[in-house]
Amino acid sequence: MSGGRLARSAGLVGVATLTSRLLGLIRDVVQSAYFGTGTAADAFGVATRLPTLLRDLFAEGAMSAAFVPTFTRHLERQGRDSAFRLAAQVINGLLVITGVLVVLGILLAGPLVAYYAPGFEDAKRDLTVLLTQINMPFLTLIALAAALMGMLNGLRRFFVPAMSPALLNVCFIACTAILTPLFTTMGIEPALALSIGMLTGGVAQILVQVPTLWRLGYRHQWVLDAKDPGVREVLLLMGPGTIGVAAAQVNLFVNTVLATGHDGAVSALQYAFRMIYMPIGIIGVSIATAAVPQIARRAADLDYDGMRTTLSWGIRLMLMLSVPATVGLMVLSTPIIELIFERGQFTLDSTRLVAEALLFYAPGIVGYSVVKIASPCFYALQDARTPIRISLITITANLVLNLVLDAWMGFTGLALGTAIAANLNAGLLLVALSRRIGGVDGRRLGLSLAKIGLASLLMGLAAWSGERWLRDLLPGDGLVVRGVRVFTAIGGSVGVLAAAAWILRLEEFNQALGRIRAKIGR
Repeated sequence: MSGGRLARSAGLVGVATLTSRLLGLIRDVVQSAYFGTGTAADAFGVATRLPTLLRDLFAEGAMSAAFVPTFTRHLERQGRDSAFRLAAQVINGLLVITGVLVVLGILLAGPLVAYYAPGFEDAKRDLTVLLTQINMPFLTLIALAAALMGMLNGLRRFFVPAMSPALLNVCFIACTAILTPLFTTMGIEPALALSIGMLTGGVAQILVQVPTLWRLGYRHQWVLDAKDPGVREVLLLMGPGTIGVAAAQVNLFVNTVLATGHDGAVSALQYAFRMIYMPIGIIGVSIATAAVPQIARRAADLDYDGMRTTLSWGIRLMLMLSVPATVGLMVLSTPIIELIFERGQFTLDSTRLVAEALLFYAPGIVGYSVVKIASPCFYALQDARTPIRISLITITANLVLNLVLDAWMGFTGLALGTAIAANLNAGLLLVALSRRIGGVDGRRLGLSLAKIGLASLLMGLAAWSGERWLRDLLPGDGLVVRGVRVFTAIGGSVGVLAAAAWILRLEEFNQALGRIRAKIGR
């Protein structure tokens, strides 16, 4: 895939992902207004951790790392009928595996919550157990949605699967806004509205993708043959792959366990992590979604030069966008959180907690984004061992960092430890990948990173000084005043970034600018 085609595909996915992330932000605003960083917010945060962890271990992570490259190879080599039969068997297998896990999760919710939320008192723990039991079926729903997304991406249909998470957010927002006050009036636990919204959204994510697959000729078959070569290939990659791509969620799980010892820390860390996941989703997921199927095709043809070209361009695009996003969130963490969340039950203390977590989480944006494209490359090469070894190193490092930094810095140390581990994971993956395919255009990547880093530092200085000046010029805590300060600071700093990128002759920026000029000139 050429740089232009990759950029266009990534841009299309980016629009859909941006829509979803903005709705996700609204979802968090609505939730924070009703629940702040209080008991119910902490309980729901922990209650989503188990199904989310299992989702990445057995569903979404395995889908992106093992299923998509295998499905793509079947499309290329054996045709659509063979690929669809493989997909049907994988879906049926997921139904069986996740169904068993859901039942076990419901039955064992009590001891599991006691294990990974040791800092919760009895009432908080009881609420967490109830919400965990209600949330468990989300695992099956999101596993099926992820399988459908993988199929559509392999068929080069990117927009619909990228838009499907938006429906999850819409359902969550609607249920929270409508059911929370209703349940409060009726004497029902209001946090149940959050779980209902999540489950409703999971169903919607599946339903929105079915029509496109139907038009492309997919008809589900109730078959499952563990001896089928394609199924065995997916299983062989999926087994170790569940660990190889789950480092991020395991690290967050460790954070949750440690965070339960700090009042309000669970929800603060989750709000902050969702803030950094907006640029990760828009940048990392969008570019990787467009690039990974093409990388899989290059790998199937043993075209390592093509792999290097696509991978290098994808990573440089990520760096051009993720490094400035990192710096911007760090220097404007407090005013951004004030603007977005500070209302209702979300108090000044809540703002402080989330802003501090965001400051230390933000450096992980680059690492998380790069992993989105680097990790699937190994599975495209049918190498599941390397990512698992690297993930085990990363998980161990994160655990040590979290224990040390939590004791030294409090809950913000958990965010910093996770960010360091994310970048370690990305770095080790790139080194290993470079050895495997004969390089990743490291010199070019290094030069781009240096230029992007310098431009981002200048942007950060402009954002920090501009916001401080605007705070003196336009004092006040109203929504409009805060919005003017934040968006003016962002706008001015983006202008500084663009000027610096042009002066430094940043290749990716100039190519993007050239395409924009060409479109305007048509």
